[in-house]
Amino acid sequence: MKTNLYNYILELADNCLIAGQRLGELCGHGPSLETDIACTNISLDLFGQTRSYFQYAAEIKGNEATEDDIAFLRIEREYKNVLLVEQPNRDFAYTIARHYLFDVYHLLVLEKLQFSQDITLSAIAKKAIKEVSYHVRFTGDWIKRLGDGTEISHKKMQNAIDGLWTYTNELFEVTEEAKIMAEEGIGVDVSTLKDAYYEKVTSLLEEATLTIPELKYFQKGGKSGIHTEHMGYLLADMQYMQRTYPGMKW
Repeated sequence: MKTNLYNYILELADNCLIAGQRLGELCGHGPSLETDIACTNISLDLFGQTRSYFQYAAEIKGNEATEDDIAFLRIEREYKNVLLVEQPNRDFAYTIARHYLFDVYHLLVLEKLQFSQDITLSAIAKKAIKEVSYHVRFTGDWIKRLGDGTEISHKKMQNAIDGLWTYTNELFEVTEEAKIMAEEGIGVDVSTLKDAYYEKVTSLLEEATLTIPELKYFQKGGKSGIHTEHMGYLLADMQYMQRTYPGMKW
């Protein structure tokens, strides 16, 4: 098995899977019908991307592995998503802020990944770019609307940005597998995306009249399988059906 490639795919896929699962929890609870449908569709976009990654990962893993096994039958330490996407839906502002901070990063990665030497990853990225471009516009518009809205909406959005900023630096950490894949022209060296990311995010937050947090220390660990206390509860919900009724399909 191509272990480095397999683990690199998990890094890409687990971010989509966990972000989609978190957003999917809000299905039926959006502030309006239109917004609720939009959030649900974004969640489905992310699950669709996850399936493409996991189908490829299962092919690489062999031994009759399936996308369902990889999605639902791993333990917490085997998930490689960043800590940002597993943070809970505290309120609508918090949910939107979490997704915007991830969406900007996600789009930057895909824009590079479309030129991968691996034709499958390149194809997945080219398809996903169209979807994630919309995600960035949707969450960015809400950041501006809430940040530059009422006193209460501004306060809630500022609290969300303040609470989530500590998870942004981990996005640009490079694991050993990702480093090898980048050197082979297959993966993306995410450390090179950091300046562009903070420039884009900072610009929008300032337009939304929000204050950029000044932090010296950041949270990390997700890419190494060390997650926050929220991850276990998320997996308990997500894996329940598969573990209770083994053999179910997506």
